[in-house]
Amino acid sequence: MTSSLDQLKSAGTTVVCDSGDFATIGKYKPQDATTNPSLILAASKKPEYAKLIDEAVAYGKSHGKTLEEQVESTLDNLLVQFGSEILKIVPGKVSTEVDAAYSFSVEESVNKALHIIDLYKEKGVSKDRVLIKLASTWEGIKAAEILQSKHGINCNLTLMFSLPQAIAAAEAGAFLISPFVGRILDWYKATHKKEYSASEDPGVKSVQHIFNYYKKHGYKTIVMGASFRSVGEVTELAGCDYLTIAPNLLESLYNSTDAVPKKLDASDATNLDIPKKSYINNESAFRFAFNEEQMAVEKLREGISKFAADAVTLKDILAEKIKA
Repeated sequence: MTSSLDQLKSAGTTVVCDSGDFATIGKYKPQDATTNPSLILAASKKPEYAKLIDEAVAYGKSHGKTLEEQVESTLDNLLVQFGSEILKIVPGKVSTEVDAAYSFSVEESVNKALHIIDLYKEKGVSKDRVLIKLASTWEGIKAAEILQSKHGINCNLTLMFSLPQAIAAAEAGAFLISPFVGRILDWYKATHKKEYSASEDPGVKSVQHIFNYYKKHGYKTIVMGASFRSVGEVTELAGCDYLTIAPNLLESLYNSTDAVPKKLDASDATNLDIPKKSYINNESAFRFAFNEEQMAVEKLREGISKFAADAVTLKDILAEKIKA
């Protein structure tokens, strides 16, 4: 019998590994891989990655005068070290995240993205194999618009929880978006004190709505469902462009032979009655529409804070190694 993982791929979904662990990525043979500060922080604590950290620290020491500058250079280099190694395993692209601390600055986000791409160039990696991850704030979306249109740098807009974010991202020409499934479910379970089946899952429904909107209106931006809590959430989105899946769920799909029928189909979406909206040239309209989504506002704030905190923790670890 064909594994559920292979059936998912056969349904037209590109499988992406949501991990910074090289052995895990190699096992499941995904097309791409995504990373973030939290995943790199977890991986960096494993002894097998000590060499990469040592190399990044050496780089940081030679590329900064103050300790703060050295730490910043070390972190950037470490992210690119991980990304470069991952690209030796996957045939496609790797997502590398701009520090969440820049989520509300277009200029800082663009500058950091350009720097990351330059570091990849130094490693012999072309920009077409890298996705720059940016939070789906107004500023992150506008930064993606600049990077895509002026620099030809592909972007992955992450921490996405609402249709207004998705619409603005597509209008900005983002290469890919990462609407979060599990974190939406978390909010609804906590707020409404109830359980949801996979087919009723509000996170699943959010991605379905975004997928259908894009296909109805002909947007080329890739929809990549992310942040899954269960295999059921994954299989309910079979047929979605991409799905980025954590190792434990990949393992379950790998070991299962349960049927995975296609649930999303672009051709079906073209027949739906979905009105077209626009936000990319109207900041106030975007902010108002987004503000009406209480869940999205709260989860975006929480997500940015968590990623930023993990980046600070990682910087603290690197600072101690630099001083040592």
